[in-house]
Amino acid sequence: MMLNFSANVSLLFTETTLINRFKSAKNEGFNAVEIQFPYELDAYFLKNMLEQQQLKLVLFNVAADDLLSGGEGLACVPEKRDQFREAVIQAREYAKVVKPQFINVLSGCCFNKKRKEEYLNTFKENLHFAVEAFSPLGIKTVFEAINSIDMPGVLVSSGEQMLCILNELDQAHLYMQYDIYHMQMMGEKVMEFIAQYVDKIGHIQFADCPGRGQPGTGKIDFEFIFSGIEKTNYSGHIGAEYKPVGATPESLGWLQFREFESRSS
Repeated sequence: MMLNFSANVSLLFTETTLINRFKSAKNEGFNAVEIQFPYELDAYFLKNMLEQQQLKLVLFNVAADDLLSGGEGLACVPEKRDQFREAVIQAREYAKVVKPQFINVLSGCCFNKKRKEEYLNTFKENLHFAVEAFSPLGIKTVFEAINSIDMPGVLVSSGEQMLCILNELDQAHLYMQYDIYHMQMMGEKVMEFIAQYVDKIGHIQFADCPGRGQPGTGKIDFEFIFSGIEKTNYSGHIGAEYKPVGATPESLGWLQFREFESRSS
């Protein structure tokens, strides 16, 4: 079984415009893509681009307000419940057209430690709302842990926290999105976690650590990681969500791992 990789066109192929990145991904051998926030593109326009390039859309995110500019974001902030629900409805309407496999909900940050429990409860309520909105479309909801070094104050920053939320909500169409870079930054035993909880993981993403560049720019042993994933029953995509050091095509040497099992058997 070969590994299935997807290209995150929000971070890869930034040498060209967002519109042209889909063709670039296809030219480099990808059959699937993901995008962080697609809303600047008309949904029908994106659908046509995907069809022209014969690309599958794996995932995109619910809008996150000010999260990427240093704010608390959207999904966990009690005062933003209505705004979050509007963002979910926006994502649902967009998804009806482009039909992603997953939609990701970013937890956001809590800068007031005294309100952390309140923020956590809000996030869980909002996750429930998202699942109820997306599951009738056959779309799974995922959420991820982000390292607290790059994003101080982030509400969910460990695999254990994700598991606790997942088990408490106990919803059939809710899964973890496991980001190898973020969890390596937090010092977690990445491959052990993936192997143990693979049935609860909907989507995997990666970048090397530290630096968030392509494999080979940091300290992660990706041969160990990718071959380890192949030994599990994970059948989803593994999203390349890194910041290329140099031009994107020159960063793609790791694609050899799609053939790891056939070469080593």
